[in-house]
Amino acid sequence: MRIRATVAAVSGALALSAFVVPGAHAADVPSFAKPDAASRFDTSTKSAFATAADEPTISNVTVNGGKNIVLGTTATKTITVSLTATHASGIEDAYIDLWHGTDVETDIDGLLVPNEDAATCTAVSATTSTCKLTITVDPQLDLYANSLAGTWHVTAAALATDGSVYWNDYYKTARVQRYSKLAVNAGPEPVSKGKTLTATGKLSRANWEDHLYHGYTNQPVKLQFRKAGTSTYTTVKTVYSDSTGNLKATTTANYDGYWRFSFAGTTTTPAVSATGDYVDVK
Repeated sequence: MRIRATVAAVSGALALSAFVVPGAHAADVPSFAKPDAASRFDTSTKSAFATAADEPTISNVTVNGGKNIVLGTTATKTITVSLTATHASGIEDAYIDLWHGTDVETDIDGLLVPNEDAATCTAVSATTSTCKLTITVDPQLDLYANSLAGTWHVTAAALATDGSVYWNDYYKTARVQRYSKLAVNAGPEPVSKGKTLTATGKLSRANWEDHLYHGYTNQPVKLQFRKAGTSTYTTVKTVYSDSTGNLKATTTANYDGYWRFSFAGTTTTPAVSATGDYVDVK
């Protein structure tokens, strides 16, 4: 009685199955097949009189340690997903996947399933176990369109030793984002005290459709300064990236120190700060 990536809930909700993403164009939206509920679990030992009250309960569903899942253009990333499940008979197995779309039965355009055939479940007590799985995300296969950046649904399921099942395709959400980069160059170097200092740079992010980095346009980015000998950056002003992601800000140079740009991030793109550029003030 193991939970596999091609099965659905006993309650009747359809599960997420293995799939093939078309390799042609990002505009192609793959169709995700969903098998019938009977294929997901072996429930032969479950009582015919079992009710929802007999199902396992789950908690502490964690995806990637609670952090956003950030992918660039080429490198794969393997994340850990886990949950805690409880049932009077003990816990046999568990399952977690991520899917993107509006409806699990009719509208799924992205799917991330576990690597393992079954979860690794460690008993905390006779009735409770913590179960872990891993999911490997390949941006060149799984993330075929930029529209997949943002909020994903998390499916969570548990299988009790007596065959009782809990399954929820909408248990929680997780965020998948396009990796961001930020550069800065401040000058002139050195600069005379009280004179104008100019910082230039660029904000860019991964494009999952052509596997390159492109400028992130019209985004607020802070110019920040850290005085030499200190550890804290202070915001001097906010500027916006232009149509190609380029940045430019001017200010007055008064002290030796480090200049950087800092971007707060959006739902689709993580926060990022450039490495500070030291400028000597004469």
